[in-house]
Amino acid sequence: MTGLLVLTAVPAEAEAVRAGLHDPAVTVRPVGVGPAVAGAATARLLTLAEAAGRPYRAVVSTGIAGGFAGRVPVGAMVVGTRSVAADLGAESPDGFIPIDELGMPPELLGGGPAVDADPQLLAALRAALPAATAGEILTVSTVTGTAASTRALADRHPAAVAEAMEGYGVAVAAAQAGLPFVELRTVSNPIGPRDRGSWRMAEAFRALTEAARALTGAARALA
Repeated sequence: MTGLLVLTAVPAEAEAVRAGLHDPAVTVRPVGVGPAVAGAATARLLTLAEAAGRPYRAVVSTGIAGGFAGRVPVGAMVVGTRSVAADLGAESPDGFIPIDELGMPPELLGGGPAVDADPQLLAALRAALPAATAGEILTVSTVTGTAASTRALADRHPAAVAEAMEGYGVAVAAAQAGLPFVELRTVSNPIGPRDRGSWRMAEAFRALTEAARALTGAARALA
């Protein structure tokens, strides 16, 4: 059995992770943007590894993210206690209805609208990254870009610290394979009206490289 499978959306994130990681037990792969392509690519990688007789022990979704102002600063690291499909549901005159409140059988929801982080992996990352903020990480297909939608999202998810676009898709693929999962992100910008002047990409990538060093400890925790 091989070690950790660490997945990012884009090659630049994978490069930042590899720059802080020198552990042959950890495999890093970019799998694309958005929950659908990330989930499909993750499932394929897990299936190929199992078919080759070298299954992975656990899965990590990582990369940069937007952070909720007042909950986490730009440049910070965040460790996900849960990965939440924040925009999976229905609109109504009374507001957003989460998918699990629409009466669908749980087995059709891929484990539900949220996937909890594996306790062992979560503990290992929190111990290795004491400055990181722990909380829910939201997965969205459309990046939040207005003050009104930011307030609505924050109100619906008071425990959320960040949003990204792949975590839930990767988490469902890991859950379907029966593997432990956790999400680890660094914050490049505040969630809200799109303002490229407020983005700190270089800072977030440096933090991602620093955070990647903790993945060696996470891999050992599973040994």
